[in-house]
Amino acid sequence: MSAPDFNVEYVAELARIKLTPEEIETFRSQLGQVLDHVAKLNEVDVSDVEPMAHSFPVYNVFRADEPRESLDREAALFNAPRQAQGLFIVTKVVE
Repeated sequence: MSAPDFNVEYVAELARIKLTPEEIETFRSQLGQVLDHVAKLNEVDVSDVEPMAHSFPVYNVFRADEPRESLDREAALFNAPRQAQGLFIVTKVVE
């Protein structure tokens, strides 16, 4: 898709953005430059490059999940504004 084929007005309408005719031409020009750059990237031979999600290895940064003592029911409900039969009572939020 080239920049002249791209409908800037339609995309602006979807985004609910009002553009002046000068802004439309500016964005069309900038989009053309972006699409030209993408076309250059598509010409690069990446057949020997392994597909990956990140350029660096990603490791789990969380601590190990180890079982431990938790609050008992009375301590958990101690500051609850409303409770009944050992449960939290919350206001219905469904409309």
